[in-house]
Amino acid sequence: MALKWARGPILRRLPLSDVDGAPFQYAMPDPALELVHHVDRDASGQIAMREQVVNPDTRDRYIVSSLIEEAITSSQLEGAVTTRRVAKEMIRTGRKPRDRSEQMIFNNYYAMQHVREVAKGELTPDLVLRLHRIVTEGTLDDPASAGRLRREGEVVHVVDQYNEVLHTPPPACQLEERLGAMCDFANGKIPSQFIHPVIRTIVLHFWLAFDHPFVDGNGRTARALFYWSMLSQGYWLCEFIAISPFLRKAPARYVRAFLYSETDDNDITYFILYHLELIRGAIDELHRYLARKAAELRRTESILRQSAHFNHRQLALLGHALRHSDARYSIRSHMTSHGVVYETARTDLFDLADKGLLLRKKIGRTYYFSVPSDLEARLRDLA
Repeated sequence: MALKWARGPILRRLPLSDVDGAPFQYAMPDPALELVHHVDRDASGQIAMREQVVNPDTRDRYIVSSLIEEAITSSQLEGAVTTRRVAKEMIRTGRKPRDRSEQMIFNNYYAMQHVREVAKGELTPDLVLRLHRIVTEGTLDDPASAGRLRREGEVVHVVDQYNEVLHTPPPACQLEERLGAMCDFANGKIPSQFIHPVIRTIVLHFWLAFDHPFVDGNGRTARALFYWSMLSQGYWLCEFIAISPFLRKAPARYVRAFLYSETDDNDITYFILYHLELIRGAIDELHRYLARKAAELRRTESILRQSAHFNHRQLALLGHALRHSDARYSIRSHMTSHGVVYETARTDLFDLADKGLLLRKKIGRTYYFSVPSDLEARLRDLA
């Protein structure tokens, strides 16, 4: 396979080596150059993006939605079993996880939030360990394994569904040095030659997956690092995309792309191409998602255009309520969805209830708001 690339683009060495000291390498064939161009065009810079993303009044709602989607699917890749409806309800209402699967999703959500907060700083070994601790807290057989590297005697193998060993990562004695080198690579300190930022991100993902430095949670940590790298290098649109749903659709392709590297003279070109297609697909899906949301918003606005009594958060909730008649809202879920304080969320919901557009009920100390069966008629009457 390496000869295929050698006939065209030149293979370039990376500062990552296998357990025998042989360096990994990659090429940039035409398909890779085309995909990188599309990612550059569509995920960075001041491009023509839909108003929902660039408008500060609504962008946080789309960020929250993408964070939730990524948290759920990333956890499902690692074995979490729960429905999307239950997972979204847990995150939006802020209730505590009830089992290990929900804990994984809860952890991933807050890890993604943390990535957004630290994206402007450098990647350090401490940050990698912190991200691992966040994504694995309360989900490991040995709780003490969260946030630390593998130790001598802790041998981890990557196996397939038949329990056959596919990959044996480097021994524990090498991990600290390799982690330091990985951070230097992520921060652009090595190598001296130019590596395209998106390629650097994909290699970083591969690096952590290859080293498998943790007893468990390596995949979740690698995906968190993917987002850190893209955001730190200016690909701001990645705040709004979820890559794990695409990984989940074809997990065998990911495994093959990873294994080809070790069976093909450490050439990770296939892995790079696979991830470039993944990123391109996630960006395209975001555009389709925003187009659907824009159409829904137009339909809602056609009903509400006669009224000037709703703010953008209330319009968003009413639009959701029109499409989900069984939805239930709380002050906390409204706070989480829109990034506002308690009093603002309470005012929004009580105002809608007072107008007869939501049904208010108090259970214990918590107010819940449900959708009246004739909401659309009530909106028309109000308009």
